[in-house]
Amino acid sequence: MASQAVVVSEHETGFSRVAVIAIVLLALVYIASAFSPALLDDADSTHAEAAREMAATGDFVTLKVNGVRYLEKAPLMYWAVALCYRVFGVNEFATRLPLLLATLAVALLAFRWGRHAFGDRAGLYASLFVSSCAGFYLFTRILIPEAILTLWIALGLCCFLSALEQSGKAARWWWYGVYASAALGVLTKGLVAPVFIAGPAFLYLLITGEWRRWREFRIFGGTLVLLAIAAPWHILAGVRNEGFFWFYFVNEHFLRFLGRRYPKDYNKLPAIAYWTMHLVWLFPWSVFLWSLVSRTRSWFPESCQRLRDQRLTPADRLRLLCWLWAGFILLFFAFSTNQEYYTFPVYFPFALLIADAVAHTEREDRRRQLLPAHAVLVAVGIACAGALFSGLWSARNLPFVDDIGTVLARRGVGDYTLSMSHFFDLTGAAFAALRLPAALAAIAFAIGPVVALVLRRKGRHSQSTLVIAATMATFLFAAHVALERFEPFLSSKPLANVLRPQLKDADRVFIYGDQAWGSSLLFYLQRPIYLVNGRSTSMEFGSKFPDAPRIFLDDSQFLEVWNSDATAYLFVPRERREQVTALLGDSAMLVKESSGKAIYTNRTTALSARP
Repeated sequence: MASQAVVVSEHETGFSRVAVIAIVLLALVYIASAFSPALLDDADSTHAEAAREMAATGDFVTLKVNGVRYLEKAPLMYWAVALCYRVFGVNEFATRLPLLLATLAVALLAFRWGRHAFGDRAGLYASLFVSSCAGFYLFTRILIPEAILTLWIALGLCCFLSALEQSGKAARWWWYGVYASAALGVLTKGLVAPVFIAGPAFLYLLITGEWRRWREFRIFGGTLVLLAIAAPWHILAGVRNEGFFWFYFVNEHFLRFLGRRYPKDYNKLPAIAYWTMHLVWLFPWSVFLWSLVSRTRSWFPESCQRLRDQRLTPADRLRLLCWLWAGFILLFFAFSTNQEYYTFPVYFPFALLIADAVAHTEREDRRRQLLPAHAVLVAVGIACAGALFSGLWSARNLPFVDDIGTVLARRGVGDYTLSMSHFFDLTGAAFAALRLPAALAAIAFAIGPVVALVLRRKGRHSQSTLVIAATMATFLFAAHVALERFEPFLSSKPLANVLRPQLKDADRVFIYGDQAWGSSLLFYLQRPIYLVNGRSTSMEFGSKFPDAPRIFLDDSQFLEVWNSDATAYLFVPRERREQVTALLGDSAMLVKESSGKAIYTNRTTALSARP
């Protein structure tokens, strides 16, 4: 017995050490990622610019981008970023701080909830799983509200279960927490938030029969709380912006769901991609899905009996709610238009369920049940490491290239609407620019899964799981370094840095095409930019208001300015270079090129002022 106690103590000490390492690595990855790279073109910089203009003008009701009303988004994320700008200045860290804090809050909530229902180990695993899965990191690299939305949905459903576990006055504040969370979710991403709280909650009440307690639900008072938080901004936005209610609620909610939103600047993933890509978004923990299935098969009959006896445990309640939560959102977006990140809120319930399954299997020392998952993980790791080492070998004699966009292929996989489309554009020369992150990721994938498998076979289960988390943290750090190397390709900040010192107040800057193609130029220059043939996508509805700035030009109007005495600079995306060359001919003089994007000017004096 004494020797067994010594072994357990050694294992627990090892567990604590590896847990600290995994947590520190993940924290460092997310903190470092808040400072760099530059903000990316398209949604990232567009949303940041809306927050910057909010902070600059003090108008916290009507979102604007480039001075044009931007009415399709809920305001909470922009309020948070605008506040950070006023405190920390306009920079990358201030932009990403709200998402960083939301990530921390989600991880803490997963730990608290998982520990309450499943125990300390499952609580720690849940927090690590949700923050280290590939999708959670990937989709918090751009300024979109999914992490904040996930926090409100998770908090609302946590309050929901806590309220059901209480009675009388003790439950009252939990119920108000449900409605307050739903309201904050409305201010974060519209009506989907209360739908994603109420839908799983309703199904849960229906299955358990606890709908009979409806008098306890504080429906009247809770509705007043929801309206008191969510309604004022909507009312003010409707009063100040004619047509807001139709555009925001009908067009952006119902018509978007039906695939009839105007303008049509969205897509729908093929069904097979929609369902199978979740194996990627939940990686590496998706390899334990079979353990989750086995755990559910053993738990389900027992829980059904406890349900009939009306003695569900907190673990039973959370497992049931998590399955309803994940299933409801997955089915909702299976019928709706969807983007890859729309199902971001399901990472949380899956992390809880997988954490419970892995922790339970470890406690019972069912290593045979976990070894197949490790075999898959080792196979994936070897395949990834082999591909990365192969790319590094092919680039061993090639020089380092500062601008990776100049050596990427243009294979057009997924028409670049998928988040990882440019992965298929990598070439040998591109690997020369990615030597450090590729080597780091290759080493992590080659060693980490094998070490975890060895530890699992020895029965050192918790250390094995935490080694996987540490491996993933290392890979995410490598991904961050790689994203920094992609900065010239994904962002127009390098062009803005060249342009800013030589701009005078009277000079005009133009983007040829949609503003999203050069939105980071707008953010970093912090001045109005004219759009040539850019009355499209997110700019179209706002451009119809009488007070919209006169920034929209067609080719003929643009040529009048270009051929005048005024100094003009034109940003041209790669896709429009040939068209602009044909339009301007020899009058266009190149100021700077970056990853195929270019800045032209109509004045030789502007070229002489170039740094």
